[in-house]
Amino acid sequence: MKKRPLSWIPTLYLGESLPYAAVMLMSLVLYQEMGLSDARVTLYTGWLGLPWVVKPLWSPIVDGIRTKRWWILSMQLTVGAALSLLAFTLPTALWLQCSLALFMLVAFSSATHDICADGFYILALGRKEQELYVGLRNTFYRIGMVLGQGGLVMLAGVLQGVGWGVPLSWSVTFLSLGGLMLTLAAYHRRALPDAEQPSQAPGGSLAGSVLRDFGLTLRTFLSKPHLLRALLFILLFRLPEGLLTKIVPLFLKRPGEQGGLGLTDVEYGFAYGTLGVTGLLLGGLLGGWLVSRFGLRRMLWPLVMALTLPDVVYVWLSMTQEGSIGLVSACVFVEQLGYGLGFTAYTLYLVSFAHGERSTSVFSLCTAFQYLGGVMLPGMVSGIVSDAMGYRQFFIVVMVLCLLTFAVTALLRLPDQET
Repeated sequence: MKKRPLSWIPTLYLGESLPYAAVMLMSLVLYQEMGLSDARVTLYTGWLGLPWVVKPLWSPIVDGIRTKRWWILSMQLTVGAALSLLAFTLPTALWLQCSLALFMLVAFSSATHDICADGFYILALGRKEQELYVGLRNTFYRIGMVLGQGGLVMLAGVLQGVGWGVPLSWSVTFLSLGGLMLTLAAYHRRALPDAEQPSQAPGGSLAGSVLRDFGLTLRTFLSKPHLLRALLFILLFRLPEGLLTKIVPLFLKRPGEQGGLGLTDVEYGFAYGTLGVTGLLLGGLLGGWLVSRFGLRRMLWPLVMALTLPDVVYVWLSMTQEGSIGLVSACVFVEQLGYGLGFTAYTLYLVSFAHGERSTSVFSLCTAFQYLGGVMLPGMVSGIVSDAMGYRQFFIVVMVLCLLTFAVTALLRLPDQET
């Protein structure tokens, strides 16, 4: 019996986004409330992004063993079990070491799930169905982000508001998320269709195939025209936003005497985790429409400006320390809307750059480079910089670094441009 796509696409992409939200977003708030400095929070959570950087290295291995359906179910079970175990470690003396180890396990499982979910979507659906449901899949991915960094953070805040301590409130929160992931795994065992036959490649031939595949991908990547310009763009375009990503949640949560805005978990979950993600989603939709209507060449600079200029709201907020939830929410919404617009142009350039031979593998390599240069490395050092100079000066530095974004954009050569 054929499984209806509507019965599994929404939950599959909900299950893809929730672990990412836990590792890369909820962990920031957890570690800040457990008393870590910004430098330690960003360094630790920056390392947790490593699996998304190196996932192109093991994606051929995943493709060569069992089925993507098997991997999806296994990774959802692993994530659910790890998050549930995390809940029981937070009240202990070894909470930091245990949480980092379990978050890293969740991160590797989540990155593997990403590989398999996207591949499964292609295998289980025809081209017309893929086009029909792409909006639904993206929407439920964003719903998972809202639920993770919005609803679940708010849950922790509500529990603290009624007198529960920080470790216990977050234990209940992560136990709830772990239970949800285990429920999704049980549901998908029945809901996901059988879209492929198991792969049983011998270990030696698989290892050789992986090395050959990566070598061909790397050679194709290195043979692309205007490679140096493209690499500079891929690595540096998102640098200012990469610095902001880790610090903004900490700035919103830190008390006023430490230079922050002092939002509660409930206020933070609403402003950043709900309205912010909504702005990001709307920006992506609007950016896609603008590029489809006017073309990437005409819209590139307007979208770059939309990405960078709204960052000034954090300079203003850090100077005034205006803590009105309505005003803060409006500022976050505007900044995330602009980020969604600009990131659309960035993603479409990566797609156009990867077009041609081995396009899927080259695109995966591009996304690994952009995550390394635009998210992981800037995020790891952002806390050290903000601790050294304070939030106000940090946000001013970010605005100055937007000139770097302008510079690499000016160097860019779109595929249809003359050399």
